Amino acid sequence: MLRLLSRKVITIGRSKDALWQKPVNFSSAARNGRLQGKVALVTGGANGLGKATAREFIQEDAAAVILADIDSQLGREAARELGPQADFIECDVTDEHQVAAAVDFAVSRHGRLSILHNSAGISGPPSSPDVAGLNLADFDAVMGVNVRGTLAGIKHAARVMAPAGSGSIICLASISGLMGGLGTHPYAISKFAVAGAVRSVAGELCRRGVRVNCISPFVIATPLVVEQFGKIYGDVGRERIMEIVEGLGELKGTKCEEADVAKAAVYLASDESKYVTGHNLVVDGGFTSYKFLNMPIPDRV
Repeated sequence: MLRLLSRKVITIGRSKDALWQKPVNFSSAARNGRLQGKVALVTGGANGLGKATAREFIQEDAAAVILADIDSQLGREAARELGPQADFIECDVTDEHQVAAAVDFAVSRHGRLSILHNSAGISGPPSSPDVAGLNLADFDAVMGVNVRGTLAGIKHAARVMAPAGSGSIICLASISGLMGGLGTHPYAISKFAVAGAVRSVAGELCRRGVRVNCISPFVIATPLVVEQFGKIYGDVGRERIMEIVEGLGELKGTKCEEADVAKAAVYLASDESKYVTGHNLVVDGGFTSYKFLNMPIPDRV
């Protein structure tokens, strides 16, 4: 039952003989977050976009957020930092048994799983050779984490969500999975596959009340990205690398940050998106929306 906190009268107009007044009620419901009561599992939750998303989930009043990550030290530190709503379980997403155990951990602790955010991923080597010289071992490693690991998460989240008739599964894709030339071959192909998997699975799970969507963000200066760019540009310093990454966008006056992607995940996790499934939410400042023709300047023809 909602408890009335206060009642205030606000003047909204005036006539010759009367003052129009409107009562305004303020209730405790106004303080409720968008994810109140929901239980979330975030793979790759120890740092980067996974941790940022977990933080945003907690700020929106999620009942519990379980960080699942292969790095147990960083994962435990992140859980302590995020507070009592956060928990940690070690999980290598390339091992299906560990993914299943992470899902079961959430259900055993909290009785349900409302949200799965598949954020675990790797980029592979910072610069691949042309496709004729592609190292297929590198390709297999990237696909194992980014695609097989994502599918394992979807599979086992669906195992518990479908019988409950509800749930939101969110997968992290990339603008590299929207158009060619934006990433190395293994990484780009893996992200094309993630977006395709989302559409394929959404068509099945919509009949069980479970929504499946993905987010394709622009390049963000996460620790992983900064490390990869450092390998490309050498010892130019972190500050210069940050400038390079943040200067890649097209939307002037702003930049893509971890919080932008985390807030997109909150939308897809919340009931605000209750009729959204099979969707790829692109957070790229319009980067993939257009391409200019390489036409010569008229006075130089």
